[in-house]
Amino acid sequence: MSAELDALVDELESTAARLRSGNLETDEAAALVERCAELAARIGAGLDAAGREASHGEGQERLL
Repeated sequence: MSAELDALVDELESTAARLRSGNLETDEAAALVERCAELAARIGAGLDAAGREASHGEGQERLL
């Protein structure tokens, strides 16, 4: 996994831990839920891109 994806995962874990603490105002909790969704989407997109790159590279090797 790339350093960027690792950083996103770390931030997602940290944000989720803050949510689980239960010591948040409603507005703050809602903002953190939105941030978790945003981070998860970015991580998913990054993993999809990495999978496509790996898949593309494998196909090229087969041709050689």
